[in-house]
Amino acid sequence: MQFTAKQISELLSGTVVGDENVQVAELSKIEDGKPGSLCFLSNPKYENYLYTTAASVVIVGADFVPSQSVNCALIKVKDPYSAFSVLLDKYKEVTSQTANRSGIEQPSFIHPSAKIGKNVYIGAFAYISEFVEIGDNTKVYPHVFIGDHSKVGEDCILLPGVKIYNRSVLGKRIIIHSNTVIGSDGFGFAPQADGTYTKIAQIGNVIIEDDVEVGSNTSIDRATMGSTFIRKGVKLDNLIQIAHNVDVGAHTVVAAQTGISGSTKLGGNSVIGGQVGIAGHLTLAKGTQIGAQAGLNFNITEENKQWHGSPAQPLRNWMRASVIFKQLPTLEQRIVQLEAKLKELSLLNNNK
Repeated sequence: MQFTAKQISELLSGTVVGDENVQVAELSKIEDGKPGSLCFLSNPKYENYLYTTAASVVIVGADFVPSQSVNCALIKVKDPYSAFSVLLDKYKEVTSQTANRSGIEQPSFIHPSAKIGKNVYIGAFAYISEFVEIGDNTKVYPHVFIGDHSKVGEDCILLPGVKIYNRSVLGKRIIIHSNTVIGSDGFGFAPQADGTYTKIAQIGNVIIEDDVEVGSNTSIDRATMGSTFIRKGVKLDNLIQIAHNVDVGAHTVVAAQTGISGSTKLGGNSVIGGQVGIAGHLTLAKGTQIGAQAGLNFNITEENKQWHGSPAQPLRNWMRASVIFKQLPTLEQRIVQLEAKLKELSLLNNNK
């Protein structure tokens, strides 16, 4: 399908500079733009591509002024990145082969006690256990398992291979990517006198609030007692471990390969980088930002503060320490030289 620059600008509440009738049929990166494509410019580092791109339309900021002539139409919007994300969603709706799936495919199993809403899609080999509730317009793709007494709200998407253990509660507009496990047992074992371990029953559940997205191959453990909480608007990357009784605050984002130990509470609007390790029973203030590969084993009480390193420390301290780390080989060499000189002076004094 083709759209004119004018039609796109109306969708985005933007303004066209140039030919408003030029047409585009696909989206592209600005450095790879070609005739008939639309791209966006939000990072100043990529501005040079604007003057060489073959794209027909480029989305730019409302206050952007080109320093050279351009060969494409510009659509000026308040936030180019957000505007382009809107177009990506629309493009996906038009081009996706699975977006409009509906109905119940066979073979699949739905327990007679389960309540299935309107316009629900259930793919082949899905298993819906007893007393499960699934809200309207939700899509359950092939090989998904939903355990007994679980609830899945409206407009959710459970992609192939997702496993939802019993009594889990999912809100509305949740997306869970393939092979993620929700509600597996927390890591609870009691050490015994003979050196063995006895499993502690995990009788709680997982509650995921509205507008959450969880990447593939992520595990969110059920609580030992009570609930593990993933609050509204949280975005979890692939390959993340969320342990029992963790509470991830609203609109927090967590990058891949992060592990959060049991009973830790993350304040809302926090940002956690990749491969971060967070110890258990901690409380992190609202707006906490933790850099990649950091290790955290203490509470954070000050809001909106950046932490880096392992063990984690305030960003400014970490940057200073990083400079010293790079100088350690030189400093070591100087210390060796000084020790040798001191030894030499000591020998001279002893011989006097």
